[in-house]
Amino acid sequence: MATKYSVDPGAPDPSYLSFWRERHLCTLTTPRPDGTPHLVPVGVTYDPEARLARVITNRASAKVRYVRAAGDQGAAVAVCQLEGRRWATLEGRAFVHDEPDRVAEAERRYAERYGRTPSPNPARVVIEIHLTRAMGRG
Repeated sequence: MATKYSVDPGAPDPSYLSFWRERHLCTLTTPRPDGTPHLVPVGVTYDPEARLARVITNRASAKVRYVRAAGDQGAAVAVCQLEGRRWATLEGRAFVHDEPDRVAEAERRYAERYGRTPSPNPARVVIEIHLTRAMGRG
């Protein structure tokens, strides 16, 4: 990854993509209805070909409520990970999906990145982030 980084999230350089394939805990920042940030730890997968980041979660979570509260235009969100001085952030518009095929794809990608299959959860949904920006420092 370059020292300073800003790129089209659909065309990351190999070291940036490699960093997103390593096992790291991430954060998701969503806006609360009053505009203040809500930041929580999550697992994130990055799919540059589809320009998506995915977060699996429970449909009753605060993050899901805040994304849904943004309405049809989606919520402006960011996901970030870091290790030492390396960091990477993906930004975009988030939408909640509960379609079984989308949730299954998100679970598959989570298992691939994090090395474990998520336990069954009938209340699971996926937050899909349609990416508009990528940045980082390596």
